[in-house]
Amino acid sequence: MDLNKILAKAIKIVVETGDYIYCLSNRKKRISYKGAVNLVTQFDNIAQRKIVNYLKKEFPDYGILSEENISYDTHKKIKWLLDPLDGTTNFAHNLPIWAISIGLEVEAEIVLGVVYDPTRKELFSAIKGRGSFLNGKKISVSKTKKLGKSLLVTGFPYDIRVSKENNLDYFARFCLTAQAVRRLGSAALDLCYTACGRFDGYWELKLSPWDQAAGSLILKEAGGKITDFKGKPFDIYGKEVLGTNGYIHRQMMEVLNKKDCSVFYLSF
Repeated sequence: MDLNKILAKAIKIVVETGDYIYCLSNRKKRISYKGAVNLVTQFDNIAQRKIVNYLKKEFPDYGILSEENISYDTHKKIKWLLDPLDGTTNFAHNLPIWAISIGLEVEAEIVLGVVYDPTRKELFSAIKGRGSFLNGKKISVSKTKKLGKSLLVTGFPYDIRVSKENNLDYFARFCLTAQAVRRLGSAALDLCYTACGRFDGYWELKLSPWDQAAGSLILKEAGGKITDFKGKPFDIYGKEVLGTNGYIHRQMMEVLNKKDCSVFYLSF
């Protein structure tokens, strides 16, 4: 398996599709709802169709798992995990924070990842063991060592209105312990921005594998650390993700796992 050639093809279709969707992004959007706050536009489907058709042609022996109800041969040991438009709510509101994300899973391990932001022409990429890159230049995580000096990012699950596990408690805790907390609306970009040092740490709940497949590899290859909230190995099919520059990882774990948050602001 030549990962360099596979990466080149993945970049080709992701950039081509991203630029195409960006050119159409000012057109009227037909919005439908998968849930109370989980929406989809016709552009999600257009992007998915273009990428999936390309992948099926170029890699007929690989499986595909994509967000918008597309799956082919997902039992295979090699498969693509695709989010054709990560940040759909932003996109639907003409907020230019969205991306296309694609990762390659080989025998339960992500070995290649691409995240493309057409609005800024920023292309993040990584191959396992070879580092992470932004527009061809190697990137690395920040060196911030204290949580109190850190800029964090997170997101909220689609069942925020009905579930008690909605991240609002953790969000409040980190507002008291970090320098600041942001919510962008794109998990793929959250991970990539942590990878290149724009954020120092990131946490989230209830993501899907296509949300984090590519970004998780990009963060790891940039020198970051990624686990669940207890410090156990990260699983793209799991319920929790904690990704940091490494320096503040344990500090964030303490906040996530401490039962009494009344003294957090005194501790960091």
